[in-house]
Amino acid sequence: MIEEPENCPGVESSNAGFSNACQGCPNQKICSDPNSKKEDPGKALVAERLQDVKKKLLILSGKGGVGKSSVVMLLSRFLGKTYPNQNFGVLDIDICGPSQPRILGVENENVHQSGSGWSPVSVEDNICLMSIGFLLGSTDDAIIWRGPKKNGMIRQFLSEVDWGNLDLLLLDTPPGTSDEHLSVVSYLKDDKASLKALIVTTPQEVSLLDVRKEISFCKKQNIPVLGVVENMSSFVCGHCGNSSEIFPAKTGGAVAMCKEMDVKFLGSLPIDPAIAKACDCGEDITNLSGPSIEALKKICNQIIQDL
Repeated sequence: MIEEPENCPGVESSNAGFSNACQGCPNQKICSDPNSKKEDPGKALVAERLQDVKKKLLILSGKGGVGKSSVVMLLSRFLGKTYPNQNFGVLDIDICGPSQPRILGVENENVHQSGSGWSPVSVEDNICLMSIGFLLGSTDDAIIWRGPKKNGMIRQFLSEVDWGNLDLLLLDTPPGTSDEHLSVVSYLKDDKASLKALIVTTPQEVSLLDVRKEISFCKKQNIPVLGVVENMSSFVCGHCGNSSEIFPAKTGGAVAMCKEMDVKFLGSLPIDPAIAKACDCGEDITNLSGPSIEALKKICNQIIQDL
């Protein structure tokens, strides 16, 4: 596995190819060539590897703890079951907090390497997953990396994984608009026709404040936003049937924010203890029933239509 030098100066730096960190890097000759355009050679590798991936969907959230990874799991599971003749992939680029192996129920699987690259782990017949979680010696291991090493890892996930023919690749990102987001966008944004974003939030204003920043990030990067999903919108009691707002929307919630920011509101997902249990146990949620599953169906159908 080839890794970026830990203190890589970056391809656009005047010191690219000449710093001590560049010694031994396979791209040193390209970066030090004065006639080179100094464009990251990884972009061409990524474009070639993903040429059979029809659509890419970034799942974003400005704030942590809003259930973004759970939404990725719900979408992939439901889409895989609803459209059995299509192929779906999940790429977990939350380098420091990979959770997809656990919630998709493949935590103990291993990634295999072949002549065509890494083989993503099969979740179902038409769903595959790649995550740094598969490459750790223990689930307790911490990833303590600076930006360049994260960038190198994301490039490898995009260019060295044998994704094959996919109808949709869902990318689970960490909160915020930092290293991982800039890296993945730099490799994918040239393919504007296939890259879109889905944003997840909760109703309270502290979450919506950060989501506004995420929407601004997408607009600055010219990434179309499919819409916003409001997670944990309410809780429906399984005994009495009454609905309670655990996170009250004092400013109108995601609906009001979407009108303000001119983006589409895709729907709300209630809190469902059965789904929370399924996430912890890595179980398939497609056999469940209830308000959350019905809401999920409507959201997924809108996403497929918009894609």
